Amino acid sequence: MNGLEKITERIRRDGQAEADAILAEAGKRIETAQAGFKAQAAQMTADAEKKRQRDLAERLERLAGSADMERRQMLLSAKQACIDEAFAKAADALRALPRDEYIALLAKLAVDNGTGDQELILAKADHDTVGQAVVAAANAAKPGASFTLSDETRELGGGLVLKKGLVEINCAFDTTLRQLRQELASDVAHILFD
Repeated sequence: MNGLEKITERIRRDGQAEADAILAEAGKRIETAQAGFKAQAAQMTADAEKKRQRDLAERLERLAGSADMERRQMLLSAKQACIDEAFAKAADALRALPRDEYIALLAKLAVDNGTGDQELILAKADHDTVGQAVVAAANAAKPGASFTLSDETRELGGGLVLKKGLVEINCAFDTTLRQLRQELASDVAHILFD
């Protein structure tokens, strides 16, 4: 080998060694980068899983809250229906009272709510069957009263209306029960549901 070949061979070997060193360094960097990317990917996967679990828990909580709200609304609606039925049955029971008790009840409504000088307006059926008896019982129960039976009748569903001039006091069962319901709804609910 002559001098030139030796130099060339030496340059080639040095170049090969340098290339091998660069490749080895690049390989180490690639491994380090890959390890970093794998760690980063694992962290991103873990973070995504935590977020998915958190989102799922929040969604389940919202669904549970909505279900609970709907359950409470259904329960309230059912309770309201029971209370409605209780007051409807009370109205039916009032209308189904025996004649003497019914007359006494209408007279008491007139006495308790009237001044004694009003006309009593009744439902058509009550006007024709018990009207005069109610007026007589009311006048007898209130000293100095002079209630009169009005010729006017109304669809009241039981009860009566006291009228003097333009002023009327509605003592119909439905109206009275509606007012009582506002006052007694919580008591009725306690009786029905406790």
